[in-house]
Amino acid sequence: MVRGLDHVVVAVQDLETAGRAYEALGFTLTHVNRHPWGTANRIVQLDGFFIEILSVADPGLITEAAPGAFSFGAFNRDFLKERQGASMLVLESQDPDADRAAFQKAGLTGYEPFAFERVATYLDGTTANVGFDLTFVSDRLAPSIGYFTCRNRFPENFWKADYQTHANGAQEIKTVYLVAADPSDHHEFLGGFTGQREMRATSLGLEMKTPRGTIMVLTPAAFASITGEEADRTGAGLMPHIAGLDIACHGLAERKVVPAHELFGMTLMLSPV
Repeated sequence: MVRGLDHVVVAVQDLETAGRAYEALGFTLTHVNRHPWGTANRIVQLDGFFIEILSVADPGLITEAAPGAFSFGAFNRDFLKERQGASMLVLESQDPDADRAAFQKAGLTGYEPFAFERVATYLDGTTANVGFDLTFVSDRLAPSIGYFTCRNRFPENFWKADYQTHANGAQEIKTVYLVAADPSDHHEFLGGFTGQREMRATSLGLEMKTPRGTIMVLTPAAFASITGEEADRTGAGLMPHIAGLDIACHGLAERKVVPAHELFGMTLMLSPV
């Protein structure tokens, strides 16, 4: 089974400031949601994919990682000690047990099952339960990137048309860009993680298509040539890393690039459909 893109976690120091910046770009965001392990988020929903803008709200609630147990809160806390930006790449899940078995078969480093529920508050003030099953894996060649699959237990409570309507016309994810010194180093892990063994290698890097969006792994120079960003501004010294997103926007006249140094460490590309 090939897994589609589900969401990207963007770790920021100040959730309120980051939320205002995304709203200024024409995105509709959810209210602030809090996790029992000390983090908080606001979400940008697209068509089956979302951006999770996340900060540490209460460091005292964070549980440390342990052998065989991944800590979402500790990973993002430690990530923020180094930089802001996209910290985690997440794929969709239909069956966490099947994901875990597939990852084990592929030789990926896995962790104990993790699941949680919380109460979501909607724009009209109503509430409902949402819940998720997370299956974490890690790539020893990419320690600054968190990876997991996510099964949405109550999709009917999570996805809302009001949240998927954006002034900038944003509708769907086109591409998630990773930057690495040698993109070919990551084809084995990403092949096992996505379940997509068919990938295209070019002079720029690796490209793999999923049922929802494309993953590209590029050299710093290749990423800079695509975005127009200076290469020394694409990673804050960390490599490999999640460098940017390209989002398809209806009604947009021309492509817009918001560079990482202006948007909390992640380049955002808004492209006409």
